[in-house]
Amino acid sequence: MPFRDLGAFLERLETAGDLVRVRRPIARDLEVTEVTQRVIAADGPALVFEAVQGAAMPIVTNLLGSPRRIALALDAPDLDAVADRIGRLVHLRPPAGILGAMRDLSGTIEALSTLRSLAPKRVRSGPAQEVEEATVDLDRLPILKCWPKDGGRTITFPVVITSDPETGEAHAGIYRLQQYGPDTLGFHAQIHRVGASNLRKWAARGERMPVVAAIGADPATVFSGLAPVPEGISNLVFASFLRGEPVELVPARSVPLEVPAQAEIVLEGYVDPTERKIEGPFGDHTGYYSAPEPFPVMHVTRITRRERPVYLTTVTGKPPTEDSVLGKAVERVFLPVVRLVLPEIVDMDLPVPGLFINVGVVAIRKSYAGHPRKVMHALWGLGQMMFVRYLVVVDEDVNVHDLNEVLYRVGLQADPARDLELVEGPVDQLSISNPVPNLGGKVGIDATRKRPEDGFPRPWPEEIRSDPEAARRALEIVRAEPALARLLGGSGR
Repeated sequence: MPFRDLGAFLERLETAGDLVRVRRPIARDLEVTEVTQRVIAADGPALVFEAVQGAAMPIVTNLLGSPRRIALALDAPDLDAVADRIGRLVHLRPPAGILGAMRDLSGTIEALSTLRSLAPKRVRSGPAQEVEEATVDLDRLPILKCWPKDGGRTITFPVVITSDPETGEAHAGIYRLQQYGPDTLGFHAQIHRVGASNLRKWAARGERMPVVAAIGADPATVFSGLAPVPEGISNLVFASFLRGEPVELVPARSVPLEVPAQAEIVLEGYVDPTERKIEGPFGDHTGYYSAPEPFPVMHVTRITRRERPVYLTTVTGKPPTEDSVLGKAVERVFLPVVRLVLPEIVDMDLPVPGLFINVGVVAIRKSYAGHPRKVMHALWGLGQMMFVRYLVVVDEDVNVHDLNEVLYRVGLQADPARDLELVEGPVDQLSISNPVPNLGGKVGIDATRKRPEDGFPRPWPEEIRSDPEAARRALEIVRAEPALARLLGGSGR
């Protein structure tokens, strides 16, 4: 069953022994970060800090900092099951003929049933509006300062909702909001994000952009705010799909937007497109402080909340962090979407040390000359894959998740004189190696085996393979020798 709200998910985690309540007094500035980072590095539980100094509510961290909790949040046994669910949806199409209809009927009915549940459900009221604060005072929230040189306390895990003024389509994304004062926040929607695109459209009309930020939505809605859902598809619709039931939305009190009715806290307000203020530095997922830059300002005009809310937040920094775990989960879950566009892709890996946007490895079924380069350029044109700086393409039999194997193929099978594809294009706004912001170089590496049609004039050598009968006999010998069996774990590999 899906989790309607954050509280229900916390109860399940506590029952499963995957949540710890920290009852000793702790400072929200720096100390919460230090405890959280150590627990994440040990693949530890979600944390509820119940005695945060100067705070009127508990703080929750590391909520989705493990694959097991993400899978549980999405009502699945594991992330592969979530990917399969998405795969069935994106491949939904009319079956071919009577036999095809009979073969695919059960799956089609299941997918159609899911599709009917996608639209969020509008309700008149919800727990997110149980209390309306008499005055707007962000200092009443336990907003964290994560790292010593951060420019200020920052809301790090809000579901920020904006709308396209031309279509009315709402978009939900996770954008950090640095606190400037009791009623103002930095609106850190990076230039390539939908929130920034919506702001440009409001600016063209000469109007303020309405904004709401939901803190502590249900876990599927939080995950959907991070997901690279294709433009034109609402993240709230995707959240409903992941939940298997509609997200409940309630009209905001002061702006023409809808907010998750089951959220813990909701900030309502607007962004004036003509206003900018320095935001940052901020200890980011790169492991470096992002540079102070002018960003738009969100003016908070109203705060509503539950009667007894909890404050959901996350800590960024050099991996391992919660966002690095979430990034890996997004890679696995959205692989079927990538394959829909590029069916020749067998598997993909965005390694955690590469921060998910800097390094990518894909294995393909190579069919013709130039095929690896076609895949490179197609991926660079596919949503947030445009940010990948180093893209390695290998053959279908290579395990992309084994970086030793990948580097072996790169060093042996890629010729720097002819197998590198150098391009320039958009890069992530937080990238630090490019001389100017948002624009930089990228390289694709063709580490596939070469064929005559690739213009490779000499025969490709044959790889060493074990003799099957000798391998079988060796396995029998190893299993029969206790010392060898113990040494090799009984596998005989």
